[in-house]
Formats: sequence, C-alpha cells, structure tokens
Amino acid sequence: MEKCRYSARCGGCNSIGTEYRDTLTSKNAYMKKLLGQFCRVEPIIGAEKPYFYRNKVNANFGRTKNGNILAGTYESNSHRIVDVEKCFLNNERADAIIRTIASLMKSFKYEPYNEDTGRGMVRHVLVRTAHATGEVMVTLVLGTNVFPSKNNFIRALLKECPYITTIVMNVNNRRTSMILGDREQTIYGRGYIVDELCGCRFKISPKSFYQVNSEQTEILYNIAMEYADIKGHEKIIDAYSGIGTIGIVAASMGAGEVIGIELNEDAVRDALINIKYNDCKKIKYIQGDATDFIFKEAKKNSSYDIVFMDPPRSGSTNKFIDSVAKLAPSKVVYISCNPETLARDVKYFAHKGYKMIKCQPVDMFPWTEKVETVCLLSKLHEAKHHVSVKLDMDEMDLTSAESKATY
Repeated sequence: MEKCRYSARCGGCNSIGTEYRDTLTSKNAYMKKLLGQFCRVEPIIGAEKPYFYRNKVNANFGRTKNGNILAGTYESNSHRIVDVEKCFLNNERADAIIRTIASLMKSFKYEPYNEDTGRGMVRHVLVRTAHATGEVMVTLVLGTNVFPSKNNFIRALLKECPYITTIVMNVNNRRTSMILGDREQTIYGRGYIVDELCGCRFKISPKSFYQVNSEQTEILYNIAMEYADIKGHEKIIDAYSGIGTIGIVAASMGAGEVIGIELNEDAVRDALINIKYNDCKKIKYIQGDATDFIFKEAKKNSSYDIVFMDPPRSGSTNKFIDSVAKLAPSKVVYISCNPETLARDVKYFAHKGYKMIKCQPVDMFPWTEKVETVCLLSKLHEAKHHVSVKLDMDEMDLTSAESKATY
C-alpha cells in the first residue's frame, strides 16, 4: 500500500493508503445501491495497475513568501497550491516534466501567474502521454503572448526531458478558471501526439478529450462493443463523440454506417483526421449539437440501430433523451463517468420505453470516488424479448453454476 503525503490537502486520492480491494468493495456497494433497481450490476472491473495511470496531468504554479516556485494542484475547495513532487496517480514522466519546468522558471526568472493581480507569465502546464506510443506533449499555458528566451528555455527543457515529442504554447490572458485559452502556437514538434486504442490510432491535440486511463479505457470500450453486438449492417450514431474514439472503434468492428456528432470544433477536426488514420470508409463526423441532430433525424423518420452516448459528468438532458426516443434505435449504449447522473438518465429513459438490461462498472479512476460505467438500454419490445429468452433458458436443465449466475 502506497501512502500519499498530499492526499489530505489536495483531496485527489481520498482512499489511497487503504487496500485496493477494499476500495473496489466500497464502489461495488455504491453502484448496486444506485443502479441495482434497474438491472443486475456486474462486479466492478479493477485496474491491474492502479498507480501512475493518469495520461493527462495539469499543474498550477505559484510562489512562496520566500520566493520558491510552487508546482502542483489546488488544495481541495480552494485556490491554494499544494506543491506536489510525486503523485501516485500521475504518469511519472509528466511529474518529472513539471518539476523540471518549475526549476527552469526560477533559472529563467519566469513569474507564475497571479490570479488576484492578473499578472505573471506561467499559468499552467498540461502534459499528455500516449500510452501505446510513448509520445509526450507539453502545453505551456501563459498569461501573455510574450515568451522571453523561448528557444533557450525549450532547449534546456528538452535536455532534461528528451522524451518530450512536442511542445505547444497556449495563451490565456483572461480572468477565467478555464485552463486553456483560444490562441495556440506549436513551438517544438508537430503540435499533437498519436496514441493507439482498441487497435485504432488517434490524434490527440491540447484541447482533445481523451480518457485519462488508457488500459481501463480499452476494457470499457470492448465492453461497449460487446453490448452493441455489431453484426455488420448497423447504422450508428456516436453522440458526444469527441475525437471519434468510440465511433471509429465501432466502424472498425464492421458497422454499416457511423455518424458522429460533436459540438467542439477542435475535437471534430481531430476526428476527421482520425478517420484517415484508420482508413474508415463508412463514417463521418459533424460539428453541431447532438440533441438537435437526433431530433431532426427523427423528424425525417430516419432509421438508426444503435446510439452510443458518452456525455460529460453533468449527464445527458431530457431533451436529448426525448430525441433519442423519437428516433427509436433498438439499443442505446450509455457510457458514463458519473453514476448519479446515469441513474437519473436511466430513470428518464425508462419513461420513454427503454430498459437497462446490462450494467458494467469499470474502475477508471483508482483511489478516487469516481466510477466509469457502461450500460445497455434496450427498447421495450427488445427488453421483453430479452426477458423471454431468460425465462426459456431458466426452464432448461442448467446444471452449470456459471449459467445460473448469468441468468
């Protein structure tokens, strides 16, 4: 058991220092209590490697009264910086890069950004690491577009951390809690990294959404594809599609047609490139609101077989669910990072004729309270068919304990 000397202050890993199996037992109980009313909740799938899993690490910067540079995360429920030397959740190379930047800031006399005064140069550093390829992207978020001794700084950083493959300067000079600003400039490498997931390749740029635990994401997506049970003719919508991970994996499984909908323009640009990376012929991505798109498709009496949805922590909306119900796909595969909003949405889906028939939690975020879940919602007549198959099998002479447990 590893113990973290920062956890009491930062709150990022509230259960670290306990037995990992105990954290899984606790999450199992929570998920069954929350979602067991809808269907059997499978035991949570734990991580084989529960430490140093975060492929995306953000650091904030400040200064102590005696002038030393602070680099780390905000203390829980505050904007006081916890100076973190080693985090048991973060990719180890990412932490090493952040410590190096903090040291170089002192040498180059770069001032950390001060939220109260709006002055200072370095606001954040964002490090993203590709699990399969090992590529590393560093995004320097500055409070000004002036970067003195830029070339010397980059050379010094690369000398200490030669495994960095690209560096991007992002300018955010607004009084905002948002990490990234609108202006970007690639100052080393190609400005993005490429990773591999479920046999597909994906471009990841500074603003791309990409799951933070790559090994558990493969498990999660494979279960989503198992639930979708793609035969080769299906017409699929990938809602909240991001850079296209789920839709492209579905296309690689032989789906008849995939349409991805994403509001973020940067993500859609990456998705279009990812289509080319993976030579996907029957997939396209559209920039726009998923609810509006699905509503319009339903109005045109368009037919779709499966809707994949992976909304933010706030969950989906009644309007979106209403639109999906009008479109009437036989299956909805819902991937959620917030069990509470998932339970709320599943309840509303039930009012619209969809029943949750499978539910698999995955421990995407070890040592935290968070749980990622994939569930299968079936249109009511499909769900009734599932129950009928279940009853037929119960009438058979099933001697296998495993078979009885499954049904």
